[in-house]
Amino acid sequence: MARGAGKNSWALFLLILAGVVLGSFIGHLASGVPALSWLDFGRSFGLTDPLKLDLGVLVLTFALSIKITIGSIVGIIIAAIIYHFI
Repeated sequence: MARGAGKNSWALFLLILAGVVLGSFIGHLASGVPALSWLDFGRSFGLTDPLKLDLGVLVLTFALSIKITIGSIVGIIIAAIIYHFI
């Protein structure tokens, strides 16, 4: 069997999602340490004001905001390396 033939794309998605969450969490925790404060540096983008659709009976509110930090990028890279070796 060829290497990587049985890999699942859902596994990659879940590993990258876990890498983003853990990397962002570690970056937030490291923001108080002067030598590691660069891990929490990042930008937020998305909808600043939620979109509201009022249909009378039903009200839908749409909002999306994403904050990408250096820690989450490091987490994505580590997740991709782990996926490569699975």
